[in-house]
Amino acid sequence: MAKKAKGARMIVTLECTEQKGSGVPGMSRYTTFKNKKTTPSKLELMKYNKFLRRHTLHREIK
Repeated sequence: MAKKAKGARMIVTLECTEQKGSGVPGMSRYTTFKNKKTTPSKLELMKYNKFLRRHTLHREIK
């Protein structure tokens, strides 16, 4: 369970962009922190997807 963020830092959820259209069951999601003042745009990171067994692009969701 993530702790409550303080100040400008907030908790965001990253979801795999490649798995939606592939038809593979399951959903790869990660949670992380980001500073809203220094990074106002949506966060995109390459993370490991255990269902596809490779590194894929994960994008911030609401």
